[in-house]
Amino acid sequence: MSVDTGVAAPAPATTTAPPAAPPARLADAAVRLRDLAAAHAADADTARGLYREVTHGIREAGFARHFVSARFGGTEGTFAELTRAVMTVGEGCAASAWCASLAAYSARFAAHLPEAGHQELWGAGPDTVVATGLMPAGRAVPENGGWRLTGRWAYVSAVDFADWVMVCAAVPGGGGEGPPQLRFFTLPRGAYSVLETWDSIGMRATGSHTVVVENAFVPDHLTFDRTDMLTGRNGFSEVPSHNVPFQAVGGLTFIAPVAGAATGALAAVADSVTGRRRTQTAELTVVRASGRVDAARHLVEQNAQVLDQRLFTPEHMARNERNATFAAEILREAVTLLVGAAGTGGLGEKHPLQRHWRDITSATSHVALQYDTAARKNYSAVLLGPEG
Repeated sequence: MSVDTGVAAPAPATTTAPPAAPPARLADAAVRLRDLAAAHAADADTARGLYREVTHGIREAGFARHFVSARFGGTEGTFAELTRAVMTVGEGCAASAWCASLAAYSARFAAHLPEAGHQELWGAGPDTVVATGLMPAGRAVPENGGWRLTGRWAYVSAVDFADWVMVCAAVPGGGGEGPPQLRFFTLPRGAYSVLETWDSIGMRATGSHTVVVENAFVPDHLTFDRTDMLTGRNGFSEVPSHNVPFQAVGGLTFIAPVAGAATGALAAVADSVTGRRRTQTAELTVVRASGRVDAARHLVEQNAQVLDQRLFTPEHMARNERNATFAAEILREAVTLLVGAAGTGGLGEKHPLQRHWRDITSATSHVALQYDTAARKNYSAVLLGPEG
């Protein structure tokens, strides 16, 4: 079970009412959140949890509402605007940007729920935070009006301050025969427990712990077929961002925080190198790293443009996967170069570079940012044609 350390306790998980006044533009709010998150980043890293001020800031900035339907007070925003905002926050704290990104994209996933599910999640306001376990685990069996769900889901980021979790589980095939199928199930806080299992050396403050569900009843209106999310077909919402194939989104959810963190690492090194004797070697290294960071950011922004322009061809979707995995590769290279340019001082516990370095290394190990699991097969078919 989760233990409150009293140091970096997450925000209370309560669904907030709609604000009295319209929120500021996400871009402006992201700048303020970046500065707030940066001020708490070192302590949050040590305590392995985002501070309440930051989790409140993620909600208040409008990340959770970004893809929520306007009829519930949501923004119905674009992928490009979200991507730029996530990268901005990542400059100050990769873990905060990661949680902000997932707060937005999890609401987009949850939009596949039936109408009664929309009402339950957002009827009281659009700023509900949902944490998602995308990888299938556990099992569910049908019961009158819903399902009985049991299982464990690891690496559920932002679960400490989420109002709901959404997890994927196997269910019996049609008529109880045939291979199992996969469905997503949405549960309110209190219907599950959390085991504090996240112990990575990087992205410590994401709180990517394990969700445990024991024989919980999930009504039909809080579940949907995983195929709907993969194909992007949504029978309950016509909002464009709710009708996007999962392949097209690819690793954008996860690579945008990394691109922001690399920008923050570049700034941290520039500050430290400027204040000491410069060398041609250090200058060259920083320049080489900067090219990789800029190239990665362009690829990440290109992915967002594909989504907003709805270019859901096999070629564009496969390129999005390639872009995310290649961006992860060159961002790892960039931060490695920056560590070399900064020297021993950059690895001091109080220097932000070492945190960015650990965060980028950890984040780019995500399965969605690996060539073999995300890009190799699909984009090689674009370049070389289908096998055989």
